[in-house]
Amino acid sequence: MSAVKKIIQDNIMKVKVDELLAEEYEQAGYASITLTKTPLGTQINLFAMRPGRVIGKRGSAIRKASERLEFELGLPNPQITVVEVEVPELNPRIMAARIANALERGIHYRRALFWSLQRTMEAGALGCEILLKGKLRSDRGRYEKVTDGYIPKAGDPALRYVKKAVIHVKQKKGTFGVTVIIVPPDAKFPDKVDLSGLPVIEYPEEEFVLPEGVELDAVEGEAVVGEEGAEWGGVGEGKGGERGGCGVVKKKKRRGR
Repeated sequence: MSAVKKIIQDNIMKVKVDELLAEEYEQAGYASITLTKTPLGTQINLFAMRPGRVIGKRGSAIRKASERLEFELGLPNPQITVVEVEVPELNPRIMAARIANALERGIHYRRALFWSLQRTMEAGALGCEILLKGKLRSDRGRYEKVTDGYIPKAGDPALRYVKKAVIHVKQKKGTFGVTVIIVPPDAKFPDKVDLSGLPVIEYPEEEFVLPEGVELDAVEGEAVVGEEGAEWGGVGEGKGGERGGCGVVKKKKRRGR
């Protein structure tokens, strides 16, 4: 078997395992899996919001899932390890499942969308987009989209950091599709430059010498002329000072017609 065919078969098997476990642990807040084949068997790390429901009473639920994987899919000696999701609001599959459950309970779709968007952004996500498609109000299909934050649509950052999940929910009018896209807070983008580590450059203050008879007002920072300077070169308003002073002429503003 060539390397390409082996990679394709491994990915197909991973998709089948993911669909089976998602159906088995739908009420346990199922998020995702990682599958690794070893000489002793198949190691599966299952990420879920409620590990207690995945394990079951005395491990009965997880043993049942292992038997299904071994007999239905033919996995050799599957070993399932349950890992709790620390921040469920940053997982798109969990948030999509929450929206689907809200729609099944009869909650208005806009309320469910905006609630999920707010919870995701409060958890620290850089961006979030939620898309709902289906016959929302009438017999004609339409979509409702809510977006917040920064979401790359193309390039390497979109493939590496952006997380996406799609879940279908059945309603009276038909099947709705819920798509959730989340950008995690640890994502790094080439157009975002961090300048916090640069050193701070301190420039020396310039020293200047005031002429004789001039003092610097400490409050307003203006130069004040002494008595002698005011007597012979005072600054006055109007036509000028009494003895050859430099005057400031005020011009009247004309009103427009």
